[in-house]
Amino acid sequence: MKRVSQILTLILAFTPAAQALADSTAIDVRKTNGCGCCLSWMKHLEENGFAPTGEDMFAGTLVRFKLDNGVPQRMVSCHTALVDGYVIEGHVPAADIRRLLEEHPEAVGLAVPGMPYGSPGMGPEDDREAYDVFLIRDDGSTEVFSTYAEG
Repeated sequence: MKRVSQILTLILAFTPAAQALADSTAIDVRKTNGCGCCLSWMKHLEENGFAPTGEDMFAGTLVRFKLDNGVPQRMVSCHTALVDGYVIEGHVPAADIRRLLEEHPEAVGLAVPGMPYGSPGMGPEDDREAYDVFLIRDDGSTEVFSTYAEG
């Protein structure tokens, strides 16, 4: 019986679902309690290979967290995440986070300031407003990392 159990464990370890779980990238999301768009963004991350965990913070504490982690005030949005040493501010698409992790630039992280309609967690992508994803440099300067056209 022990041998059968070991074989089943081995088989399950190689199933696509088990492999997807093993390949998921952990991402820690800081947000305010009950924010629907934050939860929708976290769902977008899950659907794209991330394993988000959420921590609710009071608004003032969350703002302090953003600033303490290098997010310039002009780049602020509703939630802030930490992944592999980078800060992700706002409704950044999962594909841009993956690109950041692959390219590994010297930077604080990425930001989508405000809450653009049609960005992940903010409504349908096929009816979005145009927005940019910014790379936040260590000195607080920013540059466009990617651009999303009106959809």
